[in-house]
Amino acid sequence: MTKALFRFTTAAAMALLAASAAPAAAQEKTDFRVAWSIYVGWMPWGYLEESGIMDKWAEKYGIDVEIVQFNDYVESINQYTAGAFDGVSATNMDTLSIPAGGGVDTTALIIGDYSDGNDAVISKGTASLADLAGTSVNLVELSVSHYLLARALDSAGLAERDLDGVVNTSDADMIAAFATEDVGTVVTWNPLVSEILATYPDATNLFDSAAIPGEILDLMVVNTQTLADNPDFGRALVGAWYEVMGLMAEGDEATLTAMAEASGTDLEGYRAQLEATEMFYDPAAAVAQAESADLPQTMVNVAEFLFDKGILGVDAPSADFVGIEYPGGTVTGDEGNVMFRFDPTYMRMAADGAL
Repeated sequence: MTKALFRFTTAAAMALLAASAAPAAAQEKTDFRVAWSIYVGWMPWGYLEESGIMDKWAEKYGIDVEIVQFNDYVESINQYTAGAFDGVSATNMDTLSIPAGGGVDTTALIIGDYSDGNDAVISKGTASLADLAGTSVNLVELSVSHYLLARALDSAGLAERDLDGVVNTSDADMIAAFATEDVGTVVTWNPLVSEILATYPDATNLFDSAAIPGEILDLMVVNTQTLADNPDFGRALVGAWYEVMGLMAEGDEATLTAMAEASGTDLEGYRAQLEATEMFYDPAAAVAQAESADLPQTMVNVAEFLFDKGILGVDAPSADFVGIEYPGGTVTGDEGNVMFRFDPTYMRMAADGAL
């Protein structure tokens, strides 16, 4: 399972969603479905299902929650957007472009983590970002790698137009591409980042996601109306999540080993991935992230990137096409088209021991 499948937005997916998206019906109910995909910060969802922790919390609130793993990240978001699921694991970028951009009012129920070095711009024979001008860069187009490149270039006073171009390269081919004389710079993610830096002595990490903390967020998002009609759904999901966060924070080896094996690595490998991931084990930290004064500007940056690439909803007239609401009622984008909401209510309940 590769990250290209589960942290990647395509224009084709957007076109499909525009034609077929239908939000989940708003109603009180007892049965819920949540989709997730393999990624270091989302492995707890699989563990919740396998360990019975989700069942325990669902039973507490008299409901049933089925957690379904997808091998295709984009398809999981497509299915959520079409109403087949009540929630899905997704990045902030993909939530904005697919369900929110497709007209499905969506709430970030849990902010699980942000990339803190997992994603990087790596070059050989290039000492600084400024030296990238006039060169080409290999990456998975329209992914978070593309966004990271845009932020890296901006930090050096450059833009993508200053490059010779970007070359769309599969993550499966990234290491082989870096080994060739024709490729000088790649943007990719772990475990590829670690492997490239360890394999090639002349490889230099020019910029990584640790330089933009809080910008590549990994979330559990849910249908806003479904959550409003069924608050126990939110309570059960958040309660189960933070029980596992407690186990991870304690370094429980059985829990971590189960997640490592499910993600195709060993305990050491999974711990290495966690070191480059800022996990919000404490719900109070997740609340603070939701209430961060930097979050609105982060989402403005993301919206501008998506609009520039033509993937902020079909025929979006501007980067302000989708309204995004933050704690306290602040909105960026179109206040008449709020389709993405950061609501820390349930995470705060967990922090207060009120679940």
